Amino acid sequence: MQRAEPEKVLVIGCGMIAREVLAVKERLGLDHLELTCLPAELHYRPDRIPALMDAAIEKARAEGYRNIFAGYADCGTGGLLDRVCEKHGVERIAGPHCFAFYQGLQAFEAVEEGDMTAFYMTDFLCRQFDAFFIKPLGLDRHPELINDFFGNYEKVVYLAQTDDPALDKVAQDAARMLGLAYEKRRTGYGDLEPELARAATRS
Repeated sequence: MQRAEPEKVLVIGCGMIAREVLAVKERLGLDHLELTCLPAELHYRPDRIPALMDAAIEKARAEGYRNIFAGYADCGTGGLLDRVCEKHGVERIAGPHCFAFYQGLQAFEAVEEGDMTAFYMTDFLCRQFDAFFIKPLGLDRHPELINDFFGNYEKVVYLAQTDDPALDKVAQDAARMLGLAYEKRRTGYGDLEPELARAATRS
């Protein structure tokens, strides 16, 4: 008897983790998992995430998707994203933000207090450092503002999803430019991998 194909699962994710979601999909062979993303710029506007997620889920339902997974942690929504997820019967990635689930929630809880003054970077933020920080903050034109924006940080912590010397150099150069200590943690995909595997089994 031919085995039935698993039903499609749609991940509505943050644009900041799109590459990583697709990498996990390929690694685990989750061919029935599909991805659509909300803009990565919502990193700066978490107050907009719940309404946009609500609209995205409504659209996906209208398109016939029964199994939907939110590719977000709370991400600064103060519990409002959970209300949207509960409304639609949709689960999300566990944890407060991607910096936590990349490290794994247990590992994050162990370092959380010591990282209160850490400026986190990920592979995405290394690739987009100029577009997300330098140009929007005007630091290319006014480097004297660095202390105003980053004066309360003590270190850059690069949470590396991959081993890419070019990204490592971006993070090191960022730490040097900002006048901060530097630490690299090779996290891989952390809890993102088991979370997506769990979502994929709901089909």
